[in-house]
Amino acid sequence: MLRFSKSKIIFTVGIIVIGLLLAVPSMMSREQRESFQRSLPNWVPSWLIPSRAIVLGLDLQGGSHVLLEVDVPDLMRTQTTQLRDDIRRILRETRVTPQGGIQLTPRGAQIRVPDVADRDRVLPKLRELGQPLGSAILGQGGGRDIEVSVTPEGLIALTYSEGGVNEKVRRAVDQAIEVIRRRIDVTGTTEPSIQRQGADRILVQVPGLQDPQRLKELLGRTAKLEFRLLAQPGAADVDMLPMKEEGGNRVPVERRVIVDGSDLVDAQPAFDSRTNEPIVNFRFNVRGAQRFGQATTEAIGRPLAIVLDNEVISAPTIQSAITGGAGQISGRFTVQQVNDLSVLLRAGALPAKLTIVEERTVGPGLGQDSIEAGKKATYVATIFVVIFMFATYGLFGLFANIALVVHVGLIFGLMSILEATLTLPGIAGIVLTIGTAVDSNVLIYERIREEFKAGRSMVSAIQAGFDRAFATIVDSNSTMAIAAVILFFLGSGPVRGFAVVFILGILTTVLTAVTLTRMMIALWYHWMRPKTLPF
Repeated sequence: MLRFSKSKIIFTVGIIVIGLLLAVPSMMSREQRESFQRSLPNWVPSWLIPSRAIVLGLDLQGGSHVLLEVDVPDLMRTQTTQLRDDIRRILRETRVTPQGGIQLTPRGAQIRVPDVADRDRVLPKLRELGQPLGSAILGQGGGRDIEVSVTPEGLIALTYSEGGVNEKVRRAVDQAIEVIRRRIDVTGTTEPSIQRQGADRILVQVPGLQDPQRLKELLGRTAKLEFRLLAQPGAADVDMLPMKEEGGNRVPVERRVIVDGSDLVDAQPAFDSRTNEPIVNFRFNVRGAQRFGQATTEAIGRPLAIVLDNEVISAPTIQSAITGGAGQISGRFTVQQVNDLSVLLRAGALPAKLTIVEERTVGPGLGQDSIEAGKKATYVATIFVVIFMFATYGLFGLFANIALVVHVGLIFGLMSILEATLTLPGIAGIVLTIGTAVDSNVLIYERIREEFKAGRSMVSAIQAGFDRAFATIVDSNSTMAIAAVILFFLGSGPVRGFAVVFILGILTTVLTAVTLTRMMIALWYHWMRPKTLPF
């Protein structure tokens, strides 16, 4: 009845040993881990040696916290500019000339077409610019993102609806999160937390980064790169943009964009071989190289404006056609500025300007204090639990304490595999799982005591105690797991960190409090053959 086969014992011990070995790197510093990896012989496979460690959260190792907000007016300016270009294309295709040109509004654009025949020809095309809104899951439509209205005098207004604006903001936030992640990943930072906050905000937490100014520079710039031509005298369709080399004086630049940063495939910092100044070497994809080559062929002798975030950073004169799809950006940069600019260009441009609405820095000293406080709480809780279990259940309490130590080690091992982030609430979760883990042992032991007092034999009481308490343990842990899963999906930041640790603790409880304890008691019984319970 109370038997464990050798294969089951080997399997259980093997799982525990592997789990504890996976937790070892988390007990070492980064320098110790790297030194250990270097000391290994070449013939040892790297995948065989555990190297992943738990990542400490912002509240434990310090770092930077920034809350960003999408600049909705700036986003809508970009959208209305694109809408203007689409309207201009349709007017050209339908050969309709509006009175007074295309007028931009805060949420759209408008044109005046008095001729009825021209209106009938252009209106269907304009209405096609709007995209349907609604839930694809429910199969319900919600109008279109662009509403088209016409007055009897021929004024055609294209306006982004409220739902259209919300959809643009949502997509902008999703795109901005991916761009931010690429920018931060290049800095080598481990496990940054980047998540949506509300409808138009993004929370960025970078553990271990003690230079918040550089983080703000990486996140605050849109990095929208465009190649245009400086406008010739008398040109009409121009933008007046500040020029860096002219001390901020505004110069006329053609609105037509030859090629933009979306066609870049690489950007690397370098030094000019002639002047030895820091520059950025860039390379276009096939489409960008073709467009750039064609434009420079047609504009030999004219200044090419390199525009970054609506500022002309350089305007070299085109000496010959540039058909190789590569070039360089110069503008009296420092080495750090060149490195950051290349990172921004490789990561891509943000869909809209992001405004920093909150920032704070957690120093490593405060984080170390949190770690020490968490360690102290864990040690005190463990000591009291160990004393209580040993005093109440004797030898069986010792088995429960051994399982408890393994339980905590397996939590760290699982977190190391997942490279999960350990936060201060996560430490609280570990302390809580210590209590819930021994709670399962208490249920089992009390059931064993009741069965033994009811007249069962020693081995029968132990077997019945484990079997009949198992259903209760599963029920109680399932309810806690449901609560933890809800916390994980509905919570954010530290709440999710607590939920992750708690879920892992529930999973390891089944192995340690039930399987491991049962195995130790079974081995003890077959070795000692006792006649009565040790408690």
